[in-house]
Amino acid sequence: MLRSWVGPTVLLCIYGFCSMMRPSEPFLTDYLTGPYKNLTTKQVWHINLFPVCAYSNLFLLIPVFLVTDILRYKPVIVLQALNYILAFLLFIFSSGVVLTQCALFIYSMGTAADVAYYSYIYSVVHPQYYQRVTSYARGAVLLGYTAGAMLGQLLVSLGGVSIYWLNIITLGSLCVALLAALLLPMPQRSLVLGGTQNDNGPFEEVVSSSCVSWVVWWLRKGRRTGRGKMRALKRLAVDCKECYSSVAVLFFCVWSAMGNCGYHQITGYVQLLWASKQPQYNFTEYNGGVEAVATLSGAAASIAVGHVSLDWSVWGELVLGVFTALTAGVLYLMDLTNSIWICYGCYGLFKTIYMALITICTFQIAQSLSRERYALVFGVNSFVGMALQSLLTAIVVNTKSLQLTITSQVQQREKNIYIFTFYFYPFFLPNFMVSNCLETILSHRYNSRTGLGETKVESHASSDTQPNQAAQRASNPEASRTNTAL
Repeated sequence: MLRSWVGPTVLLCIYGFCSMMRPSEPFLTDYLTGPYKNLTTKQVWHINLFPVCAYSNLFLLIPVFLVTDILRYKPVIVLQALNYILAFLLFIFSSGVVLTQCALFIYSMGTAADVAYYSYIYSVVHPQYYQRVTSYARGAVLLGYTAGAMLGQLLVSLGGVSIYWLNIITLGSLCVALLAALLLPMPQRSLVLGGTQNDNGPFEEVVSSSCVSWVVWWLRKGRRTGRGKMRALKRLAVDCKECYSSVAVLFFCVWSAMGNCGYHQITGYVQLLWASKQPQYNFTEYNGGVEAVATLSGAAASIAVGHVSLDWSVWGELVLGVFTALTAGVLYLMDLTNSIWICYGCYGLFKTIYMALITICTFQIAQSLSRERYALVFGVNSFVGMALQSLLTAIVVNTKSLQLTITSQVQQREKNIYIFTFYFYPFFLPNFMVSNCLETILSHRYNSRTGLGETKVESHASSDTQPNQAAQRASNPEASRTNTAL
C-alpha cells in the first residue's frame, strides 16, 4: 500500500512553487544587455540567449527522459534544483560570453528534467488521487511563476530594486526548493519497471506502451541479443503507427508540436521586441506584470475551455483554425505598433489564446487514446516540437541565407521578431486547419443525412470495452501485445 498522498504532494507543491518563483526571469534580456553583463543585442540573439537553450533542450530531453525512470524521479528532481541554483550563481557572479553560455546550458538541463516533477507524484500516491494531485502540481507551478513575475514587477516599479537583487531573491527561492526536494520521500517503485513481471517473463508481459519503458527494456534485456533489440524497435514502431493512424489524433498532434515550437520562439524573443518598443527615457518596464497577468488569464482560459459544452470532435479543428488566425493577427499588430502598451496587450492576448488552444489539443488527444499510450504520444509530440524549434532557430538565427542578422537599428530587430512570429502561424497552420475543418464539416453533414451522425471518436473512458479495439486485437495479435499496462 502506498503511503499517504498528502505529505509527498505538499512537499512537491512547495518545490514546484519555489522553483518557479523567479522574479528576475521576466527581466532576463535587460539583465544580459544592461550594465551587469554588458552583452550586445547581437550576442544575446545569436550566441547567448535563445540558440543555446533551444539546442541543449533538444539533446538533453531523451537522456533525461530515460534516466528519470531508472533513478526513480527524486534524484532527478534534486539534480534539477541544483542545476537551477548553479545557473543563477553563474548569472550573478560570472561575466563574459562563454560563462553565460554555460549558465544557459545548465539552466536547460534543469528545464529538461521537468518530466521528473510531473511523473514523481504518480509513483508515491494511489491512482485514485491522480487527478487531484495533478491539478495541485500544475497549480503550484502556475502560482509560483505568477507570484515571481508579480513580485519582480512590484520591486522594480515601487521599490526601485535592481535586477541584480531580483536574481538574489530568485537564488534564495531555489535554495528553498532544493530543501523541499531533499525532503521528498523516495519512491518504492518505478512507474515503468515497477509494473513489469520478472525478468524471465514473455516479452508482452515486460514492456508497456510508455516510450520510456521501451528503451528501458531494451537496455536491460534487449542488449543480450540482437533479436531482442529488433523486437523492441519493431513493437515501438507498431505502437507509434497505431497511435498516429487516426486522422483526428494526427491533426491535434501536429498542432500541438508546431504550436509548442511557435510558442517558445515567441516567448523567447518577445523581451527583445519590448526593448525596442519602450521609450528610452522616464519609462518603467512592466515585463513582470505583463507575464503575471498573461499567465493568469491563460490559466483561466484553460479552465473555461474545460467547461464549454461543444462537440469538439466536430468543431475542434474549426475553433483551432479561427483562433490561430486571430493569433497571427495579434502578432502582426505587435510588429506594426509603436506603442509598448499595445505590444503588452497583444502578448497577453496571444498567451491566453495559446493556453486555451493547447488545452483543446491535449484533451482531444487524450480522449482518443488509452491511458497507457499517453507517455508515448505526448513524449513524441514534445520531442518533435523541440526538434522544430531547433531547426527554426538554426535556419532563421544562425544562417546568413535569410539575412536576418541583428543590427543596432530598432527597425531591423523588429523585422526579425516579426518573421519569427508572423511567418510561423498564418502560412502553415491556418491553411492546414481550414482544409481539415472543411473536410470535417462536409463529413458531419454526410453522416447526418445517412443516419451516422452519432458516430464519434473513441473515448478514453470506455477504452477497456471498445469493440473496435477488440476487433483490432483479433485481427492483429501483434498490435494487441502493445497494450500492456504500465
